Amino acid sequence: MSVAYSTKMEPMPQYDLSRLPENTALKQQTLPAHHLEFSASVVLSIFFATGGFCLCMGIILLLSAKSTKKIEINYTNICANCARLREDSSNFDKECTCSVPFYLMEKMEGNVYMYYKLYGFYQNLYRYILSRSNSQLVGKDIWDVSNCAPFQVSHNNTPIVPCGAIANSIFNDTITLSYHLNSSIHIEVPMLKSGLTWWTDKYVKFRNPRTSDLASAFAGSAKPPHWARPIYELDTEDPGNNGFINEDFIVWMRTAAFPTFKKLYRRLRRVHYFVDGLPAGNYTFSISYNFPVTVFRGEKSVVLSTLTWIGGGGLFLGLMYTVTGALTLVASFVILAIHLMLKKSKKDFL
Repeated sequence: MSVAYSTKMEPMPQYDLSRLPENTALKQQTLPAHHLEFSASVVLSIFFATGGFCLCMGIILLLSAKSTKKIEINYTNICANCARLREDSSNFDKECTCSVPFYLMEKMEGNVYMYYKLYGFYQNLYRYILSRSNSQLVGKDIWDVSNCAPFQVSHNNTPIVPCGAIANSIFNDTITLSYHLNSSIHIEVPMLKSGLTWWTDKYVKFRNPRTSDLASAFAGSAKPPHWARPIYELDTEDPGNNGFINEDFIVWMRTAAFPTFKKLYRRLRRVHYFVDGLPAGNYTFSISYNFPVTVFRGEKSVVLSTLTWIGGGGLFLGLMYTVTGALTLVASFVILAIHLMLKKSKKDFL
């Protein structure tokens, strides 16, 4: 059996020379390179320096956090009668106010902040977070309710403004603080409703429609079902704090990551008796109970707190720095011991 071989040569493939990289050191990957080789002393120095820095920083943060003064008053059970009244659907429109007296043992110097704190309220649910209209909130299209299920339109098919589950569930308790100057004279502590939000929220993410009359701009819309007033009546005394740019509304719309959270409600106005902060003494919270919590077995508190240069009195950041620094120092000593043992065994071998 014979096999025939072809002696005809195949043509060479044609290459597009224009697509070849230029003959430069960068594009041909021939640049000089340097391979770092750290000695044991350098590595140990880096480990010891990092561990020492983290440990010192952690101690400073913990001491700073401990220096904050804070008092928390849980009024869920104290206002139980109001809770039963408000959470009965037949009494939804009735107001109930309760008083919560307390004694401030130490003076709170400097700036004092009032927060409301909720327990067991999940703002991190996926459908809850998506139930909002960003085009509404920036004043671009207040009639856009496409992403606001189940709070898109009212019972008579009128668009809800602001729409969505987040806006509908806004915290609406009203909290005022009174200072007992003596047994007969009670002074309402002056509080500020401004300066509560991030700058980007106040001036970028939330904007009112471009009009001088908010009532006419929102005419034809419906308020959320759980709201007592429409969006253009949130703060009629201050036009710069009304509508979508109301700071209480903006603070609530920034959803929390955990079911227990606190949000800034007011700032102390440092005038008259409160120039240096809150003096020690007797106080009373007057709370208009509107926000229901017992239906989901939650609780709510009001918190008064001072701040430091790192913010609030949370210990998490300080603990993380301290633990990281301690573990790094332990690892440094372990590496040092191994290095000395290997160095000694090498000398014995020689």
